[in-house]
Amino acid sequence: MKYGNRKTVVDGRIFASKREAKRYGELRLLLKAGEIVDLECQPVIPCIVNGATVCRYIADFSYVRKFDSYHSYEDVKGFKTPIYRLKKKLVKACTGVEIIEV
Repeated sequence: MKYGNRKTVVDGRIFASKREAKRYGELRLLLKAGEIVDLECQPVIPCIVNGATVCRYIADFSYVRKFDSYHSYEDVKGFKTPIYRLKKKLVKACTGVEIIEV
């Protein structure tokens, strides 16, 4: 139980926290409403520098917004660790992907 989070199961999926499970429910509603497509849980973003994989960042969710075709990556955060902050910057620098914190 890291940072007081309780694992929660929704649709047979295990989420690290109740907050993350709640966000999944919200995204499922947006998917059913047709506002987003390609919902993915735990997408992996490799950070490659000079041809070498430095790390892999695992976001909580990714999806494409239908109205503007923007590919969003989200992380449900209650507490931002120093490692998270560093990896977020590394993902932005290596891939141009901006992690959205929910």
